[in-house]
Amino acid sequence: MELRQLEYLIGVADDRNFTRAAARMHVAQPGVSAQIRRLERELGHELLDRSGRDIRPTDVGAAVIEHARAALASIASARAVADEFAGLLRGRVAVGMLSGCNSADVPRMLAGFHQRHPGVDISLSEAASQELLAALHSRAIDLAIVAIGPDDPEGVVTQTIVDEAVVAVVRRDDPLATRSSITMARLCERDLISLPRGTGIRAMLDNACARLGLTPRIVFEASDLQMQAELASRGLGIAIVPTSTADANREALHPLTITRPSLRGRVALAWLAAGQLTAAGQALIRLARTATWEAEPATLPG
Repeated sequence: MELRQLEYLIGVADDRNFTRAAARMHVAQPGVSAQIRRLERELGHELLDRSGRDIRPTDVGAAVIEHARAALASIASARAVADEFAGLLRGRVAVGMLSGCNSADVPRMLAGFHQRHPGVDISLSEAASQELLAALHSRAIDLAIVAIGPDDPEGVVTQTIVDEAVVAVVRRDDPLATRSSITMARLCERDLISLPRGTGIRAMLDNACARLGLTPRIVFEASDLQMQAELASRGLGIAIVPTSTADANREALHPLTITRPSLRGRVALAWLAAGQLTAAGQALIRLARTATWEAEPATLPG
């Protein structure tokens, strides 16, 4: 049994696909398949179910993967201890952030981390909040910048970067522009412009409506908040946006406070509440928590 076989097994199980896992680990796909087959022959069990569209661990495979993760974590810790004695930090860290997020100066943070720990490989990817949270739980990433509601997601620790209300905006000549607020029930009677599913604000909107037994009438989905504002200014619907976006478009749009219930969102650093982090992951989180995150005006993305 070799360490790389365990790494390949975990990679394929996390990605549910041989090709994606091989690409992420920068190895040839046939090599990954061959090594996992060798491991299966050695253990005398099939570890992966290859019958479906997605690759999934068998019952034996799931048990082996749990021990494989623990073994690799222990080895990483041993290496980290040795590196600490030598005054070095090695390994790799992965950061995930919201697409189009400008609430955190991520390039500055990553540059600062690289300067302090040049022996650590850093990667950065973008995705929607729900995908990033799933990646945290699968340990595909160490730290995420996500948009969430007032409560922390299960199993995750957060540190807030931006906290602001989510409002509805209409063009200045809309009949609702004479009002200062709108209920969720009344909002659902109108055509709405929103972020796509999987984003923090959209999840808050859908969950609030579901609790009331309502279905929001989403006629336009746009992943860019300014695009939503532009669509609303053309009279194509009511946009559901953070207060900062409404403030930036006050000449064209009238904001309405959403009531019964109100919506409030956060952009936050997020990391797993439990489980072993590598020394490199711990160092990244320590740096991220002490960084100055509001060098530029903050906005709440999806």
